[in-house]
Amino acid sequence: MPEIESSPKRILIIRLSAIGDVIMASGLIPALRKAYPNAHIAWLTESPNADLLRHNPRLDRVYLWPRSRWRTLRQERHYREFAREAYDLIHALRAERFDWVLDLQGLLKSGVWAWLSGGRRRIGLGSREGSQFLMTEIIDRSVDDFRIGKEYRKLAETLTGQINTFALDTAVSEDDRKKGRELLESAGVTGEYAVICPFTTRPQKHWFDDRWIDLAQRLTYRHRLPVVLLGGPGDRSRAEPIVHGVRHGLFDLTGRTTLGQCAALIEKARLLIGVDTGLTHLGIALGVPTLAIFGSTRPYLDTGRATARVLYEPLECSPCRRRPTCGGTFDCMRLHTVDQVFDAASELLEGRS
Repeated sequence: MPEIESSPKRILIIRLSAIGDVIMASGLIPALRKAYPNAHIAWLTESPNADLLRHNPRLDRVYLWPRSRWRTLRQERHYREFAREAYDLIHALRAERFDWVLDLQGLLKSGVWAWLSGGRRRIGLGSREGSQFLMTEIIDRSVDDFRIGKEYRKLAETLTGQINTFALDTAVSEDDRKKGRELLESAGVTGEYAVICPFTTRPQKHWFDDRWIDLAQRLTYRHRLPVVLLGGPGDRSRAEPIVHGVRHGLFDLTGRTTLGQCAALIEKARLLIGVDTGLTHLGIALGVPTLAIFGSTRPYLDTGRATARVLYEPLECSPCRRRPTCGGTFDCMRLHTVDQVFDAASELLEGRS
């Protein structure tokens, strides 16, 4: 366990990906800011996550690793340009002379960046893949806690010696709010609306299309709420069956927003329903009434918000994470009926948790 310093002057947080983990790790920002109000706090992340961090007034600087761009430069043999950009980023980090560098990812790719930053104390969270040899201290990421962001919460408490200062912390820009309003107007959405976020990178975390269709129709007809479908550009084909199955009241904005605009749309929603995906965690971070449907994964059970609930029905094999044993039937997600999800959503809409 690292020794607590009274006032580290410069702190770098490293969480490169993914969207959901960046959101859950954001609780470190207010915790560190409260404990060390005069510290310069920066964050290094991959470029696609920029919108989650760069508008946060409690962060002093956000550094972006353009990983995809650098891969393209190498593939196209633009080695000089790649080397110049890499040098500039490394030089910028080292010039900060960070007292603490916090590697929240604990992988080799993040550990290398922690080492390249030149930080005096490099504190790794569950470091592995060889990154443990690049740290000066390591904190075990395992913790018996059902609260959202549990491992990052543990790190915050260890580093600050304070409890109850960890709270998810994302900020939305006025430009993104303006663009979000324009997108809603162009889609014909006026007044209150619900958001659904059905898409993830792993099929075992998905709920079923026919159930999303039924749920969307019930929200529209019983609660008079138009439903906005959100997802990234890679989710467009997955959205098609849901879009075609809903007769009225569904507005598909899948792949039509930046991450910041997506956050703006979520921020103003009356309700969000989603699976274990970054946009669901974003709803909780923004204080939106949120219903999370979990099955093969269970990142948390306690959302920390009276307005957010988790639906989770464990089986003997739950949570299987990346190793499902059900042969593709995904029984844990099948336990979530439309009636159950709709009733829970109705309770949130009525202010009952």
